Amino acid sequence: MRASVEEAGALLARSDSAGRRRRSPPPVQTASPRPGSLRRQSSSFREDVGHAASETYLVSRLTFTLLQYLGLGYRWMSQLLSLTIYAIVLMPGFIQVGYYYFFSSQVRRSVVYGDQPRNRLDLYIPEDNSRPCPVVAFVTGGAWIIGYKAWGALLGRRLAERGIIVACIDYRNFPQGTIGDMVHDASQGISFVCNNIASHGGDPNQIYLIGQSAGAHIAACALMEQAVKESGGNPVSWSLTQIKAYFGLSGGYNMHNLVDHFHERGLNRSIFLSIMEGEESLSRYSPEIVAKTSSAETIALLPLVVLMHGTEDYSIPSSSSQTFVDVLQQAGAQARLLLYEGKTHTDIFVQDPLRGGRDPLVEDVLSIIHADDANACQKIALAPTPRRLVFEWQLKLARKISPF
Repeated sequence: MRASVEEAGALLARSDSAGRRRRSPPPVQTASPRPGSLRRQSSSFREDVGHAASETYLVSRLTFTLLQYLGLGYRWMSQLLSLTIYAIVLMPGFIQVGYYYFFSSQVRRSVVYGDQPRNRLDLYIPEDNSRPCPVVAFVTGGAWIIGYKAWGALLGRRLAERGIIVACIDYRNFPQGTIGDMVHDASQGISFVCNNIASHGGDPNQIYLIGQSAGAHIAACALMEQAVKESGGNPVSWSLTQIKAYFGLSGGYNMHNLVDHFHERGLNRSIFLSIMEGEESLSRYSPEIVAKTSSAETIALLPLVVLMHGTEDYSIPSSSSQTFVDVLQQAGAQARLLLYEGKTHTDIFVQDPLRGGRDPLVEDVLSIIHADDANACQKIALAPTPRRLVFEWQLKLARKISPF
């Protein structure tokens, strides 16, 4: 195992340097756009497709090379097959979302926020941005291995239709990077949003952070790390005072308790420990444990924490959110738990939005963002109901074969 991890580390170093040699990101544009003329700060469609293809090839090649060192088990293969069939069943809905992602004038793709591979984010801009809009910084999931900023397109579209600017932050996946790199990337993406969103029509005083699955864990790590830095008087590039609330969707927050669970679900123990930089780093990257050991001054800096979880989530049990909320409340933080009865790991993030109609997740997020804005609540109530993107039989079939 030790030799495998060392070889994996060497592979990571080679992949990271290769990523830097392949491209030098363009300079970040922060100039304020003229009213009524929002300048797209993204690459062309062809460049986006080429970038996505090269990233997919690179990550896929590195993943399979790494698995040659660490082993490829039956459970992992069966999970991968289930994921493929799941995606095929829901493909008609995904194609419609993809069309919106690539061709909507409201989407600004691949805005550069840093100098590392995958340091890009997508912006979803409401049609009516005549006045500064609330902002959501979103960190997507993907088991720390297959995360990609475009996975947030469905949520970005739903929130943008209701007057919220959404920034979907990409980050280096494993084996391009380990958890420390992911947390660093997410924090840098949040910093970019806090310091530059005003030039895109956002309100820098109304920023909310959302993470989903692995992204919920990464975002929570970034949040706790920032609180520790600020309470210790260390220099920072963004402030927790700018984050009004953190929403953690279907996340895990104590990595010690999840190693065996993930192994049984198909994420090999050796791979997971490599992602988390070894067993000795599990506590450092467990927000629940960090919160337990943090000072009262650190906890006091945290924004409102809202954890959201389906009761039939088998990928990450809802008890993970329950325990973290309990720890935060005992430490003196503002924390709430929203449980979705009968919902799985992807129901509230994928299947429910594809179904159209009421979207419990979006409604709960908006109820907190607009808690003190009666006019905004009234506009949302009058907004058109999202249409169905797939048939009900597809959703039922997808639920049965979902690896989540």
